[in-house]
Amino acid sequence: MLDILVFLGSVRTSTPPRPARLGERVARACTARLTALGLQASLIDPLDYPRDAAFTPHFAHAKGRAPKALDDLAARIEAADGYVMVNPEYNHSLSPALADLLNHFGSSLFSYKPSVIATYSAGQWGGTRAAMTMRGFLSELGCLPVSAMIHVPHAQDVWDADGAHLDGVDADRWQGYLDRSFQQLEWWGQAARDRRDAGAPRPGAFRRDPAQRNAP
Repeated sequence: MLDILVFLGSVRTSTPPRPARLGERVARACTARLTALGLQASLIDPLDYPRDAAFTPHFAHAKGRAPKALDDLAARIEAADGYVMVNPEYNHSLSPALADLLNHFGSSLFSYKPSVIATYSAGQWGGTRAAMTMRGFLSELGCLPVSAMIHVPHAQDVWDADGAHLDGVDADRWQGYLDRSFQQLEWWGQAARDRRDAGAPRPGAFRRDPAQRNAP
């Protein structure tokens, strides 16, 4: 069973838009659908990982000196087979909350695994413009996004606070829409895990000096 982490990219508890924590509905719906497809899915809520005001990423701490919550999340990220990034749109880009949480961890924890971009909004666009920024961001982390994406306009009219479909919603169509992305995630996630289980070596990456990236 593949292990998938669903990251909620919002810490907002205020309104508007209403209802508050709209993204939690989308994240819970994604988690439930992944589970229904036979995958192990866990919701990662940034509110469960309070961080210092001064930015100190997990990898900047001496070994064994990082906050336990960051250590635990780092272990979960490294053990996972894939990721779903649930994100609202902030100024045509990904949310500060998602960028802040992910930037606390080195790309080596995410690399050579797939991800799904899932955006949402209370209005008509569904966060689609943020998705373009997210492709480059997630590629740099090493968890390349699959080609299919999820965009949910008027998310408050699709799922309730528990991620269940609201009355009058065509649940079958929404499930099919999510499945297109999640089935790609499963395919690539299984392929990557098979390579890891076979002991396939990873191509080298710079670890000491950014100059290792330079052309000859």
